[in-house]
Amino acid sequence: MSPEQAVLPYAAWPSPVSTAEVARSGLRPAYPTVSGEQVWWTEDRPAEGGRTTIMRRDPDGTLHELLASPWNARTRVHEYGGRAYAVVPGGGVVFANLADQRLHLLLPGGAPRPITPEPGRDAGLRYADMSVRDGRVWCVRERHHDGRVSRSIVSVPLDGSAEPREHVGGSDFYAYPELSPDGEHLAYICWDHPRMPWNGTELRITRLADGRSRTLCGGPAESVLAPRWCGDRALYLVSDRSGWWNLYRVALDGAAPEALHPAEEEFAGPLWQLGAHPYAVLDDGRIAVLHGRGDLRLGVLDPAGGTLTDLDVPYSGWAPVLDRDGRSLVGIGYGPATPRSLVRLDLPSGRTEELRHDTEEPPESAYLPAARSVEIEGRSGRAVHAFVHPPSNPRCRGEGPPPYIVSVHGGPTSHSTSEPDLWKAFFTSRGIGVLDVNYGGSTGYGRAYRDRLHGEWGVVDVEDVVAAAGWLAAQGLADPARIAIRGGSAGGWTVMAACCASDAFAGGVSYYGVSALGPLVAATHDFESRYVEWLVGPEDPVLYGSREPLARVAGVSCPMLLLQGLSDPVVPPAQSQAFADALAERGVPCTYMTFEGEAHGFRRVETRSAALATELAFYQQIFRG
Repeated sequence: MSPEQAVLPYAAWPSPVSTAEVARSGLRPAYPTVSGEQVWWTEDRPAEGGRTTIMRRDPDGTLHELLASPWNARTRVHEYGGRAYAVVPGGGVVFANLADQRLHLLLPGGAPRPITPEPGRDAGLRYADMSVRDGRVWCVRERHHDGRVSRSIVSVPLDGSAEPREHVGGSDFYAYPELSPDGEHLAYICWDHPRMPWNGTELRITRLADGRSRTLCGGPAESVLAPRWCGDRALYLVSDRSGWWNLYRVALDGAAPEALHPAEEEFAGPLWQLGAHPYAVLDDGRIAVLHGRGDLRLGVLDPAGGTLTDLDVPYSGWAPVLDRDGRSLVGIGYGPATPRSLVRLDLPSGRTEELRHDTEEPPESAYLPAARSVEIEGRSGRAVHAFVHPPSNPRCRGEGPPPYIVSVHGGPTSHSTSEPDLWKAFFTSRGIGVLDVNYGGSTGYGRAYRDRLHGEWGVVDVEDVVAAAGWLAAQGLADPARIAIRGGSAGGWTVMAACCASDAFAGGVSYYGVSALGPLVAATHDFESRYVEWLVGPEDPVLYGSREPLARVAGVSCPMLLLQGLSDPVVPPAQSQAFADALAERGVPCTYMTFEGEAHGFRRVETRSAALATELAFYQQIFRG
């Protein structure tokens, strides 16, 4: 410890990481595209109501914001959206606008103009996962009509001179439309209810001349993702047929897929949002890949020999999205002292350049939490993966074990990484540690690990977070009387369920969490409308009542904070409201805070700042003494 460090109570250390700074930090650079020396990406504007703009960086480093307010490049396909733009020849872009969900074309020096039908003709059309080829935009289209939702793959003329042309339809869901180099075939993945894309998908091709389609691989128990053409007669893809999302090559002649580098590692992540490619085929035939467990590393795979070489770059993890052109590779990387950043890598020299950070003014690295990957022993000896972020402040230290927050990711088919984002730094720099738990059901550790949650939501996740709290105390890392739990969406479900089932936590914080299964199934959106069947089982009042927090609220004895957006289409506000009312009836201390105009995931700087300040005050109150 430095002699200059003051001894102060935990949770009260002075920190330069303010609520306003965290709230402004969510620029979230995403979906990069590189062409020559120019790079495009999407970027959020929390100070402008959370809208998303499109950015371009020129060879001389000049940044251009292509969309002024009120334009908002976001798609609502699957409600979670994804890639909402594509670059067109000549440097323009085509994008989906949030307000009307129409595709608009923006050419250099011009203004956006629509190229798809007006909402009045069919108000339920949405577009995503787009690319431009031969004067047409190829994309997934979602249609809402008379209470029904359907999807297809269409192409739209860039000049808007004709209606979209449907090429493929009939399945419930589509992703990754990829046109072959010769333009004869369209490759894509598809799946049907009740499956989610991490349960089972199919890779299909359609011959455009006659519309004939056939399946190359995949099925109900195989998750196939991210096809890319390898010439005109073969495709690369990611499949978990081995139990891990590995890279394969499959020919159009019907032969079985060939594993390029079999490994007990993941080469992709779950398909929550459309349009992210986790690998990129380089000009010399090698493949830039992201692979690992938990965090993903950047490497280059030689498909001829199957050798994989990690690149010497100063980043410990990467988001599963890459693009390349000629000499350059672009992605989203992070490291122990580097928050999430848009990174360009010069392939011949290996030189990296950070083009954009999630926050425009990152704090000193000494205030960022240093993550450590740990494996915790859960119930019946099963392994539970987690990342420990201990308190860190160069000017302060505490006495005795500090308080901790057990953080639960959403999804639940998702995972946390070691990324040192600012919300963690906000707490760790004030003397509150954070433990990110990748409970059974999380991605990043193979299919068997994520299948632990099959039929066991509300059981396995709860057991694992309770075990994590016990591990913190047993290791002497945390004061057992000052461990809280927080999470959002499915993570909020686990927060509420854990507080119902255990007294391990001093308090719980739920952001737009699920409290009751029946109402969720009845009200949620189409993409997740059958998800609960896999997570818990077919609708059964007895079974659902044994799992859902609202039916087990009598077990809660700790204070709770519930935060909810009132425009949430994924987890309706009634979920949080019902749980808050039930706690109030039982005299359990509960603060219920709502935000007008916010949906699933807070986007506005005012909302983020208020929510974070309230959360800190909650912890300071329950950790007092």
